[in-house]
Amino acid sequence: MGIMIVKKATKVALITGGAKRIGGTICEFLQQQGMFVAIHCYTALAEAEQLANKLNAVRKNSAIVVQTDLNNNSSYEQLVNQIVKKWGRLDVLVNNASLFYPTPFKEASLQAFDDLLTTNLKAPFFLTQAALPLLQETSGCVINITDVHAQKPLKSYSLYTMSKAALKMMTESLARELAPTVRVNAVAPGAILWPEKNLDLAGREKIIAKIPLKRSGSPLDIAKAVWFLIDCEYITGQTIVVDGGRLMD
Repeated sequence: MGIMIVKKATKVALITGGAKRIGGTICEFLQQQGMFVAIHCYTALAEAEQLANKLNAVRKNSAIVVQTDLNNNSSYEQLVNQIVKKWGRLDVLVNNASLFYPTPFKEASLQAFDDLLTTNLKAPFFLTQAALPLLQETSGCVINITDVHAQKPLKSYSLYTMSKAALKMMTESLARELAPTVRVNAVAPGAILWPEKNLDLAGREKIIAKIPLKRSGSPLDIAKAVWFLIDCEYITGQTIVVDGGRLMD
C-alpha cells in the first residue's frame, strides 16, 4: 500500500528578530518550504525590507515586514493583528528575537535586567499569549530559540543565561498547558554565529577546540531544526540542541 500524501493549506509563520542573522535565515528557509512569513524587526527595518523584497521576488506576496518594539506591552496584539489583516491565520510563531551582552555580577544593573529579561523572556511569553487564539484555530506551534547556555552557564552573562534558562522552562510549561491543540518546542543553538563584538579569534578557536565536530555551525542548521519541529507534528515540550556536541563537554 502506497503512502497517502495529504496536501496541507499554506501555512503562515511569524519570526521575531527575523531581519538578519539566524532569524533572517529562518525566514528564508521557511518561505522556501512554501510558507508565508511575517518578518518582525525593530531597528533593522532596512534589512527586513531587503529580505522581504528578495523573498517576494521569488514568490509574490509571500513575505511582509512587521515592525514593532517588543519592549512595548501593546506590541504583542499589534503584531498579531497585522498578520490577521494580511493573511487571516497564523500557524507558527518563532520567538527568535534576543539580546546578548555581558553583565558581570558586580556591575549588573536594573536596566540590564529589565532589558534582557523583557526581550528574551517576557516578549516570547506574552506574544505567545496574544497569538494563542490563532494558533489554536490552526493547531499550530510555537518554537522558542533558546541557547546551549540555558543548560550550561556562561561566565559574566548571568542575566542572559537566566533569561534563556527561563525560556526553556517556559517551553516545557506551555507544552503541557497548551496541549493537545498547540505544540511548543525549542531549538538551542551552540556556536552558530559569533557575537558581533567581544570575541576575538583566539576566543573562537578555544570554543571550537571543545566541540566534538571541531567546527562551528551555520544559521541554516538552526532553520532546518525549526522546520523539522514544524513538520513533525508528534513532538512537543522538547529542545533540540544544535551545537556539534558541545554540551557533552
